[in-house]
Amino acid sequence: MRQLGILCALLGMTFHGRAQTDTTKADTVIVGGITIINKPNDSGSGVTWDSTGKSGRHHYYHSDSKITTQWFLIDLGFDNYTDNTNYTSAATQALSPGATADRFDLRNGKSINFNLWFFMQKISLIKHVVNLKYGLGIETHNYRYTSNIIYHQNPLQIIPDTISYSKDKLATDFLTIPVMLNFNFNPHHHEPIGFSIGMSAGYLYSSRQKVISGENGKEKTHSSFNLEPWRFSYIAELNLGPIGVYGEMATKSMYKYGLDMTPYSVGLRLNY
Repeated sequence: MRQLGILCALLGMTFHGRAQTDTTKADTVIVGGITIINKPNDSGSGVTWDSTGKSGRHHYYHSDSKITTQWFLIDLGFDNYTDNTNYTSAATQALSPGATADRFDLRNGKSINFNLWFFMQKISLIKHVVNLKYGLGIETHNYRYTSNIIYHQNPLQIIPDTISYSKDKLATDFLTIPVMLNFNFNPHHHEPIGFSIGMSAGYLYSSRQKVISGENGKEKTHSSFNLEPWRFSYIAELNLGPIGVYGEMATKSMYKYGLDMTPYSVGLRLNY
C-alpha cells in the first residue's frame, strides 16, 4: 500500500507539474487523502508527501505553497425555482395556453442537481486564510413536474398532455466556471473549515425533456426550449472538512420569454 501511495503521489505531481513554469515557488496538490508538496531544495526541486499510514488520510500539513488544487469534486443536491411569472400576460399565454402556476409545480425531492467539478484551485491572497478560488465543471439540473406537460416544437408551446406520465422532467447541462473569495479558518489543516462566496458563469450545451409512460415507454426530446444559453449565478459554500454545503441562485429567469422562473440549487459538496 505504501508503494501504491508513493506511485499515486508521483503520478499526481507529474500531471500537475507540467503546468508550472516558475520552479522557484512551492506548489501543493491534493490527490485523494495524500497531500503532495513540490518545492525547491538544495538540489533544485523535490517532491514530499505525507499521510497517517493506517487510514491513508493526511491531517496536518504546512507549506509555503501559493496554489492548492483539488481534482474531481462532486455535488449532490436539489433543484427548484422561484416563479414570478405573470400568467395573465399575452406572452405567457402564447407560450403555454391556459397556464397557471400549478402547471409548473415540481415534485418535492425529485428535482435533482448533480455537479462534477474537474478541478477546484485556490490561490493564497493573505496567508492562506483569504484565497481566490476558481474551477471548471459540469452542472446538471433536473426539474421534475407534478403534472403531465409536454414541450411541443415549431412553434414552441408547453401544454398539458392527455397521457399519464410516470416521469416528466426538463434537464439542462451547463459547462460552468465558478469564481469565489474563500476564507479558510484553519489554513494548515488538510480538512478546511471556512466559507466561500462568489459568482459562476455557465453555458448551456444540452437540454432535453424526458417523459416515461405506459403507452409510449421512454421518450426524449432535445431542444433549446426557449431557455437562456448563459446562466450567471450567485454562489456560496460552507466548508466542513471532507463535506461541504453549497447554494446557487441564478441572477435571472431560465427562460428567454413567457415564463419568469429563477432557478436555485442547494446540496452537499464532497470535497474528496
